[in-house]
Amino acid sequence: MKTSGFTFVRNAVKYDYPVVEAITSILPLCDEMIVLAGDSEDDTLELIQSIKSPKIKIYRSVWDDSLRTGGKVFAVETNKAFDLVSPDSDWAFYIQADEIIHEKYLPVIRQAMEQWKDDVRVEGLLFKYKHFYGNYKHVGDSRTWYNHEIRIIKNDKRIRSYRDAQGFRKDGKTKLRVKPVDACVFHYGWVRNPYKMKHKLLEMCGLYSLEKEIVTLKKEELYDYSKIDTLTLFTESHPQVMQERINSMDWDFEHDINHKKFGFKDLLLYKIEKLTGKRLFEYRNYVIIKK
Repeated sequence: MKTSGFTFVRNAVKYDYPVVEAITSILPLCDEMIVLAGDSEDDTLELIQSIKSPKIKIYRSVWDDSLRTGGKVFAVETNKAFDLVSPDSDWAFYIQADEIIHEKYLPVIRQAMEQWKDDVRVEGLLFKYKHFYGNYKHVGDSRTWYNHEIRIIKNDKRIRSYRDAQGFRKDGKTKLRVKPVDACVFHYGWVRNPYKMKHKLLEMCGLYSLEKEIVTLKKEELYDYSKIDTLTLFTESHPQVMQERINSMDWDFEHDINHKKFGFKDLLLYKIEKLTGKRLFEYRNYVIIKK
């Protein structure tokens, strides 16, 4: 079995992306790691080059910033990186620059790849998600956050990144058939110094053409993390690759987890999910193979 990792990144230093940690977290499962380095305004290329692994293959890319509708540029860059994956790889492991895989999940993921490698029905593997918010001890637990997504796909170039690169589809329209993996992606996209968070969101809003949000953000000196519907406490361990970053945290964020900001409908759906474990009316960009 051969596995290729792939990712894209731009301005990782400027916006404080944990991309080194992201790449490092999946390297043990990969025979090669494709990193598509965008035209950055900082030392992103040098940062990637600092990862001392013969598995890493760095390529350069220029982003088309005119692709602002719905964050389409992210899908374009994802497809560019996927197309660089070696043709003899069985699997392609996609990791975004703010996503980390805990080392405890590596054996489970490897087993799943080995189990489903030759099953033509299986086009991808589905992961659970934890979305950290504000700091490293709070996790978003509302319907605002997607709770599953595809992160490993068969090396079939008919599979394309979908919309803003959250998931994948075949030939741009057909949902992938997937098997769930008992493993979780730790998403740290909403954890950084509030000053850097504001400027990162300004960049993201620009790539989505969200003009109203840009105007609002520009009025703030720092991003206001208190604007959140509900959080819960994280009581498990973080990935080892994240420990240095966690130890160097230079801002404060406190939150009362008992305080919820919901309308009636969202509160009802939230309570149903907590009681039953089921998320009603959930959008799924995949088809789970039952047997």
